[in-house]
Amino acid sequence: MPADAAAPALDFEMTTLDGKSVDLEKEYGGKVVLMVNVASQCGFTRQYAGLQELYEEYKDDGLVVIGVPCNQFGGQEPGSAEQIAQFCDSKFGVTFPMLSKVDVNGSDAAPLYQYLTANADPSGQIRWNFEKFLIGKDGKVVARYGSSTEPDDAALVKQIETELAK
Repeated sequence: MPADAAAPALDFEMTTLDGKSVDLEKEYGGKVVLMVNVASQCGFTRQYAGLQELYEEYKDDGLVVIGVPCNQFGGQEPGSAEQIAQFCDSKFGVTFPMLSKVDVNGSDAAPLYQYLTANADPSGQIRWNFEKFLIGKDGKVVARYGSSTEPDDAALVKQIETELAK
């Protein structure tokens, strides 16, 4: 997909972790979305807790956190959809939406991630699990944060609050 900063970042159909088709624009359009590629066996996996806290704190204001499992980095998400869902629920009480496992880099990358990596600043491939893309209410990629950026990072939270206020 060619880079087009004016196109909405949610203009994709995906599959949820429980196998249902979801039109991201219809479901989450007009909201602030934090899209995160996740993995269950990563050093950053503990960020699930912070992502859940962020979601709980701001969901009523219009924030949606969306987890997107990926097994491309060190084979750290080898489980089935059912195993991933069970892990997220039992270990972290995750209630934010989770999509099915996809590739985020390479020729088989999900079109959503082809778009995100082409339209974020900086652009380019995902470097590791738990990279975060913040999408504004207008459907544009507002910011990109690396794996080491914690969900409670002051700059990330400030950017979320700024987008929610728009």
